Amino acid sequence: MSDAAAAPEAEAKPKKPIVLIIGGVVALVVLVAGTMVGTLFITGFFNKPVPTADQMVAEGADGGHGAPAADGHGAPKGDGHGAPAAGGHGEKKAEGGHGEKKAEGGKEGGPPKLNKKSPDSPRFEYTYSQLEREFLVNLAGSRKVMSVQIAVMTRYDDRVVENIKKHEFALRSVVMDAMRMTSEADLSKPDFRKDLAIKIRDAMNTLLEKYEDFGGIEEIYFTSFIVQ
Repeated sequence: MSDAAAAPEAEAKPKKPIVLIIGGVVALVVLVAGTMVGTLFITGFFNKPVPTADQMVAEGADGGHGAPAADGHGAPKGDGHGAPAAGGHGEKKAEGGHGEKKAEGGKEGGPPKLNKKSPDSPRFEYTYSQLEREFLVNLAGSRKVMSVQIAVMTRYDDRVVENIKKHEFALRSVVMDAMRMTSEADLSKPDFRKDLAIKIRDAMNTLLEKYEDFGGIEEIYFTSFIVQ
């Protein structure tokens, strides 16, 4: 009986060192954990404020997920349907588009108005044409008569000469009216013939502009000039 009672006591003795080892390990873990917690507490880790929504958006603007990329789905591309591109359907083209009128030659504005003193064709070479019949008138306040023959010069096309022939009778009338204003005193002026040629030219152009919308006569020359 004494040997059986001593056996349990002998088996119970080796368990104490294991308990001590386990207890030492637990204590060591607790010590290490406490040291880490204390270090974090001292460094202020637990006092760090939670970031706000604005701070998160600001951090995301540097390339994070908080803000959409330039070509991402969060913002429309320049050529997408959300905002029209430079040549898209949302705006009218700057040139040649249907939304603006043509500057020249279009139906809206029409062709530019022509100057009455020039036909709608370019100038050509000098053209001379002499009126066949002479002009004979009395001087103003005098019994003297003045007889002249004139030729016209133009740098426009043949329409000027054709218009002169077409309106010959009306032109002869205005030429003689200009000549009748000449007096004997005017004959002695140095530029008399030059001034008379200008008056006749202006009178003829005025009549042609009235009926044909342009004159075209640039110079008048006397091929015969008699006063008696």
